[in-house]
Amino acid sequence: MAEAHAKQQHDYHLVDPSPWPALGSLAAFVMAVGAIFWMHKSFAAAPWVFAAGATGVLAVMFCWWRDVVIEAEHGGFHSKVVQISHRYGMILFIASEVMFFVAWFWAYFSAALFPDAHNMVARTELFGGVWPPKGIETFDPWHLPLLNTLILLTSGTTVTWAHHSLLHGDREGLKWGLICTVALGLCFSMVQGFEYAHAHFAFSGNVYGATFFMATGFHGAHVIIGTIFLIVCLGRTYAGHFTPTQHLGFEFAAWYWHFVDVVWLFLFACIYVWGSGGAAAAGGH
Repeated sequence: MAEAHAKQQHDYHLVDPSPWPALGSLAAFVMAVGAIFWMHKSFAAAPWVFAAGATGVLAVMFCWWRDVVIEAEHGGFHSKVVQISHRYGMILFIASEVMFFVAWFWAYFSAALFPDAHNMVARTELFGGVWPPKGIETFDPWHLPLLNTLILLTSGTTVTWAHHSLLHGDREGLKWGLICTVALGLCFSMVQGFEYAHAHFAFSGNVYGATFFMATGFHGAHVIIGTIFLIVCLGRTYAGHFTPTQHLGFEFAAWYWHFVDVVWLFLFACIYVWGSGGAAAAGGH
């Protein structure tokens, strides 16, 4: 009688009480406090406070997502209705990420298109009335940036291959598609690190460096996060997870990776190609 009463009679997932939201908030608070005091050099232990908070955040993320995987793979809680809600959530998350990058593009174009704005005297003094500012040696877009573009476009193909293989029950194709995508993601990060190490301008001291490194650096961070996402999916694949009809974890990883690809195409076209030469012409009108 009790079992019949407890059995779920609807398509929605009523989650059990969980400690992770409260613990995650506490860890994030500790991490933020540590970061603030570290930046202000308020006390010597601030880096350790930040490290403790960051470790707590990572631990909560691991445990929370582990519970979600258990709910999906073994609990049977992710019905079709629940999956639709999860898809809406992921779409909204990616939309928020789009707006995050819009902010950096806005900052870049505000300076690049109006380097000699008459109502901003400081800009003319800082940039010399042109963009890129005088004295800035930009990257050759047809060298390392082009290589990274080809790497990411290829990775978009391999993750699509993996998804297509999963939909058709080809486990080997899924594994190799993921392996290739992870390898390409790691290659992208290494090439970008090499590029940064050979930059002729710094993050501080000029607006070009600040906008360049913030936009491309945050994209690089998203590539690293996406690569970790795909590594987790690869591990779950070897563990026997994912079926042609239920594979939200992998599907969301693929969405995220394609989002990273598209953002890079805009970065390559706007900052590397147009920003290295086209902007100078625009600023010299």
